[in-house]
Amino acid sequence: MRRSEYEETRESEETGSPFGLFAGDSGELPLDTRRVLAQLLAGPSLDGRRHSKLWPALARDEVIVRRRLSELFLDLVIEPDHQIAFTRQADVGDLETPILLRRAQLTFLDSVCLLYLRQLLTLADARGERAVVAGDAILEHLSIYERAVSTDRAGFIKRVHASIEKIKKHSILLKIRSSDDRFEISPTLKLLFSAEEILALTKLYEQMASGEVPVVSPKAEPDEEAES
Repeated sequence: MRRSEYEETRESEETGSPFGLFAGDSGELPLDTRRVLAQLLAGPSLDGRRHSKLWPALARDEVIVRRRLSELFLDLVIEPDHQIAFTRQADVGDLETPILLRRAQLTFLDSVCLLYLRQLLTLADARGERAVVAGDAILEHLSIYERAVSTDRAGFIKRVHASIEKIKKHSILLKIRSSDDRFEISPTLKLLFSAEEILALTKLYEQMASGEVPVVSPKAEPDEEAES
């Protein structure tokens, strides 16, 4: 009769980790799988291109990684075609559970910048190309919202640059080597906005840009790997 996982875990705790990675180690997983869990929890994502040694470990041990994350009330989201994975809070209904993932509060400019990048990502996918954008192009596109932000030109440019830096911090904009002002848009962004949300936000922001509705600051909150 096969022993239960609980019994196997108890034995591991009593005898020490079979891997013995460090003094007092009672873990049950190999080093690469532990690194996968650590990267998913640290966030914002696990990217198969940037974390090429971790992606095979995730593919191999996906079931146990999902199990360990579930114990923390987290879901694992995987986009296999683009080799992107991240965690998000599980839908636990009425259960009272701790929130482990930090939330990123987005300003109005952060939101419209992300929406613009999401649209570029869609176009690039349709052409079978990498989604690449220059900082100047982002500033030019966001300039249509300058009136909605209600600040002087220098202040507006400063806010746009701050939004770009925030998005870079969350690894959605990835700096291209040998270029000072060009970035690749991470496929992670595809998982943050559904098609319906894109249409709704596009309409709202177009109205804001034209002054048809009062200016508000939407608070989209992607999980920090997270981010969708």
